[in-house]
Amino acid sequence: MSGAGAFLAVGALPAFAQHPVKSGTVSIEQLQVAFIGSGGAGEGTLHFRGKSYRFSVGGLGVGGFGISKMEATGDVYDLHELSRFPGAYGAARYGAALGDKGGGELWLQNPHGVMMSLKAKRQGLAVSLGADAMIVEFK
Repeated sequence: MSGAGAFLAVGALPAFAQHPVKSGTVSIEQLQVAFIGSGGAGEGTLHFRGKSYRFSVGGLGVGGFGISKMEATGDVYDLHELSRFPGAYGAARYGAALGDKGGGELWLQNPHGVMMSLKAKRQGLAVSLGADAMIVEFK
């Protein structure tokens, strides 16, 4: 991660727990549009305690330009009750997309201390570096 990305990840989110406990996994597909501000809408699946739960994700942010489709997978940490998964998440991200070559990382945390660490693949033409607020709701 670049120095700017490391600063953003540390400065944009509440401090991550010293020893987070993996609770499940998640996959997300989202269309992102950015020109100074950014927005996105998509859906995903949470795998938690042997079951799968569909959810929608949307959000607004700052930083970046272009249009890209993001597919992200990763781990969920410190989710002790399913009811603590939906809601508002703060996010820090970095990444780029050009055609079908692109990627990045995304860190999310909600007020309940639930965290997601995601690796993203992007398609399209976009550069992103910024902070977001994302809303997760079960379908």
